[in-house]
Amino acid sequence: MSKLAHYIMIGGFLGAGKTTALARLAQQLTDQGQRVGLICNDQSSGLVDTTLLRSKGFPVEEITGGCFCCRFNSLLEAAENLTQAERPDLFLAEPVGSCTDLIATVSYPLRRIYGSRFTVAPLSVMIDPSRAARILNLTEGRTFSEKVVYVYKKQLQEADFIVVNKCDSYDPDFIKRLDSALNESFPDSRTFICSAQDGTGTKSWFEAMLSAECQESTALEIDYDVYAAGEALLGWLNCTVRLESTSLFDGNQILVELSEKIREGIIQARGDIAHLKMTLDSQDDSGMLSVISLVGNEREPDLRESLLEQIGKGELVINLRAEADPAQLESATRQALASLGQVRATIEHLEQLRPGRPTPTHRMA
Repeated sequence: MSKLAHYIMIGGFLGAGKTTALARLAQQLTDQGQRVGLICNDQSSGLVDTTLLRSKGFPVEEITGGCFCCRFNSLLEAAENLTQAERPDLFLAEPVGSCTDLIATVSYPLRRIYGSRFTVAPLSVMIDPSRAARILNLTEGRTFSEKVVYVYKKQLQEADFIVVNKCDSYDPDFIKRLDSALNESFPDSRTFICSAQDGTGTKSWFEAMLSAECQESTALEIDYDVYAAGEALLGWLNCTVRLESTSLFDGNQILVELSEKIREGIIQARGDIAHLKMTLDSQDDSGMLSVISLVGNEREPDLRESLLEQIGKGELVINLRAEADPAQLESATRQALASLGQVRATIEHLEQLRPGRPTPTHRMA
């Protein structure tokens, strides 16, 4: 590289809005004439995030089979691939939503071993307000089991920046109470309030990530046995499906119906949805996608982007994460696809699993 590339990592639990924030930041930087390279990460292949970001024209590399910490060499390879193709000024990276201990296992190794190639921004951790309020006991309601909550809180504990996302969807007084609770519980972190969807409040957060570097601090105290047990309670499903019909159908409505059916199946199995995200690509070279997101059992599906016209076929990508047995995720998904009636659903790829024990390539105090 002719100059150091700035590495920005945006973490946070499943459903916090990381991909939306990544896309907004990437677009802002691109509009300013800077080159960006995006790196997505997941436990298995077939990522909605990669499909969505590529549809917006961004160069994207995908790392599967484990988090950045366990696939550190793959992270370097992804950066090298983007460098050869795009020569980016900045790398924007989104780690697996169930991963933590990222400063000691990713940020520090990048700085200390590869400091001639990268400057590293402070770690941002995004949160969904409703989920955070329940975990911090500000509101009542069902939440994850104790070991999953352990992982969630460790994410917040190591954050340089805690980003309260989706502020446009909540009462300002509620957001103020949540902000106060975060400042009290995690006083070493700087808190930002924003909406990655409409851009509210993102300016100061983006400026902080772009102008600051990760500072040396004490490594996160973490019990890897509890961390591994918490991740292993989460079921993972990635599925790619070909949809076809002899008559045109409303792709947006299909995503809504599928979300509701899958949610019903998870609730019947007594599971808790962490995040369900789906894209539907009409494959007509328009670059248009229908995108839907569902965070939690009790929320309504959120149609983030819509197809403008009815379609006769398309490629559906489903990413489902829930505290439930992976076999139950598969069963709920297959039953939902079978309910589509005249729209034929042919599964081309399906993986379901529990994350394996995290074993970092490096861990630096």
